[in-house]
Amino acid sequence: MKKPVLAAAAAPIAALLLVGCAVGPNYVPPETLAPATWQSAPAARVEVVQTTPQDLTDWWRQLADPTLTGLIEQALQGNLDLHTAEAKLREARARRALAGAELWPTVSGSAQGQRVKASGESSNGGMANLFTTGFDASWEPDVFGGKQRGVEAAQADLEASQANLHAVQVSLVAEVGLNYVEWRAAQAAIAIAAANADSQAETLELTEWRAQAGLTTALDVEQARANLEQTRAQIPSLETTRTEAEHRLEILLGQHPGTLAATLATPGGIPRIPQQVTIGIPADALRQRPDVQVAERTLAAETARVGEVEAQSYPNFSLSGSLGLAALGLGSLVSGDALAASVAAGVAAPIFDAGRIRQQVNIQTAVQEQALIQYQATVLNALAEVENALVALANAQRQQLSLRTADQAARQAAQLARYRYSAGLIDFQTVLDTERTALSVEDKLTASTADGAKALIQLYKAMGGGWSSTPAIAQGASS
Repeated sequence: MKKPVLAAAAAPIAALLLVGCAVGPNYVPPETLAPATWQSAPAARVEVVQTTPQDLTDWWRQLADPTLTGLIEQALQGNLDLHTAEAKLREARARRALAGAELWPTVSGSAQGQRVKASGESSNGGMANLFTTGFDASWEPDVFGGKQRGVEAAQADLEASQANLHAVQVSLVAEVGLNYVEWRAAQAAIAIAAANADSQAETLELTEWRAQAGLTTALDVEQARANLEQTRAQIPSLETTRTEAEHRLEILLGQHPGTLAATLATPGGIPRIPQQVTIGIPADALRQRPDVQVAERTLAAETARVGEVEAQSYPNFSLSGSLGLAALGLGSLVSGDALAASVAAGVAAPIFDAGRIRQQVNIQTAVQEQALIQYQATVLNALAEVENALVALANAQRQQLSLRTADQAARQAAQLARYRYSAGLIDFQTVLDTERTALSVEDKLTASTADGAKALIQLYKAMGGGWSSTPAIAQGASS
């Protein structure tokens, strides 16, 4: 008689499962209309072609700087923010597995032995043994798909966490590149200041000789000395800038201050822009950028949660049962009479909640709308960042062309002024002016070269370059 009872209780649940469906809206990826090409690409002398994610993965190798490549490889191994993102990815994977487990029944087993002394007032007061063993099972079928929507949301969160890991990697390699360029720029500026100081020291020595010979006055000597010391005064500030950039690099690599001193001491200049820079079309950038992927997956998760909340307004079904053995002796547990079983089915549905569930649905719908707006804003920001980087690259290239010509002319003018002053043909003020101009132009050329390298790095970052499923990253994210 037990089997018909169990079948009768389970039949309604099975029928509901067959006709059940997930409540709430089904996710449809938003349509994004990207422009056909970049407006600023021609000015920046950038070739726009269809690319693959692999084309942007190791963009820093195009700069042909072994020191920079080594620093980025170390950062991908030791950066703490990257390790945090990997831990968050592992958390998301566990939450996805937990959401999936909610779809399945729960089964538990138990065994117990007791020795009981009965009351003398109610029985004979004797001792008795009682042994029980069995299994208990419970299940809440996902008739209306609320739990399935929860699985969808957890899966989207997992994919968003994976994209966030990539976003951290994109930012990391770009920051290493930018700080490395700043370090090299400060190093070059220090060298320029030191070289100009040496030249100005020679000018000071020249004015002192002329003053001793009665060919000039002490005024020229003091002006030359002031000019020299002003140049020397720039070096400590530049050294501070270089040291700060070095420490930022060490933090990005997850290392203590001072560990990169030997590595950065290797001679090298500011990375040069390649003759040809190739980037993808706008649609490629939107597909490649991890932050756009994070925003899209977040939208998918919030859409699924609308159905998860809405399912609370529908009936909740439950099925539970137990199967066990109970006997007064261990040997009797194997007899047929020791078998005990039970099954129960239940249903619970909200009748009156003063609109709580409806308002929760409204709240989640508003959250979904916010996620959509955030996605649209992320797309616009991505396109703008690429255009800004292209403009910066084009202007840096134009500026460098003019400054290279100006630098050559300023050097020749300063050298000619010193010769003419030593011959007594011009006054010392002209020498000072030409030396200051030469130093200023050389500093500007160095800064412009650094700006061009930074603009190229920002361009690759804006295109979403710098991430891939390398073995190191994959192993760290899944361990």
